[in-house]
Amino acid sequence: MNLGRIDAFLLAREYDECVLFNVSQPRILMAMSRDGLLPPFFSDINKRSQVPVKSTIVTGLVAAVLAFSMEVSELAGMVSVGTLLAFTVVAISVLILRYIPPNEIPFSHSLQEPFDSASTQNSWRSLEANEDPKAHGGASGSRKTVVVEEDVSIDYPLVAKDPIIGKYVHEGNRRKVIAWVIAVICLGVFILTFAASDKTIISYVRFALCGVGATLLLSGFVFLNCMDQDDARHNFGHSGGFICPFVPLLPVACILINLYLLINLGAATWTRVSIWLAIGVIVYVFYGRTHSTLKDALYVQTAPPSTSLA
Repeated sequence: MNLGRIDAFLLAREYDECVLFNVSQPRILMAMSRDGLLPPFFSDINKRSQVPVKSTIVTGLVAAVLAFSMEVSELAGMVSVGTLLAFTVVAISVLILRYIPPNEIPFSHSLQEPFDSASTQNSWRSLEANEDPKAHGGASGSRKTVVVEEDVSIDYPLVAKDPIIGKYVHEGNRRKVIAWVIAVICLGVFILTFAASDKTIISYVRFALCGVGATLLLSGFVFLNCMDQDDARHNFGHSGGFICPFVPLLPVACILINLYLLINLGAATWTRVSIWLAIGVIVYVFYGRTHSTLKDALYVQTAPPSTSLA
């Protein structure tokens, strides 16, 4: 009786994942196509239903072929890898955006026209007033990077909480240091989860690896706790709503749990996923990299409040 309930639960879960995949994946392909990473075929919207029909058909065909040629357990493993990888990347991105957010914000090529038209209007107004167009940042002058002011609550947002760490970490090297700390945390998590999962390793070597991984993980975690988050720009790209709490505890715990589950999925699952990843890399290198909307994007540089618009 219990086995029957478990089988029914697993069947319902697989059905739910299939429905979510066939609904969400076509829209992911549509968004990637709009960003230039995939051909325009995938971003074609049906005028009557307002649905990416072509992407839905392609997704359904691929899912049908995979379901016909693979076992359910193999498909479940691949779906789990994709979900866990996505969550892990999001957790690492939260750490990056909170501690070392980007200095420049990219705008697509379509948004450059308002800047260019405004710059041209300033040039004509300057010529009519017998003024130097360069004084207004006109089109005839050298093109400058647009600088955007942001609401900064403190004068020096990127400083360390601990005065001892503050002696060695400053504005000049903070971004590089924290980038290395996040990399050390990921390395420590990998060593710890790998040693804890692989029971074929000799016991004392296994415990030694667990100790090394835990030391790297805890050291990086304590270091991040001693650093202030970037209050000036931690809301990068945020338009209101939910903000991840308990940083860096929650992202680090997410990375640890997800990576442990990923390592325990088995070599066969990783082999199949590696093939998909290789296909994705090939598509990006030979198409997405040259057609991306960010290739000719205008990068808007963020600046402290004392900096005026250029």
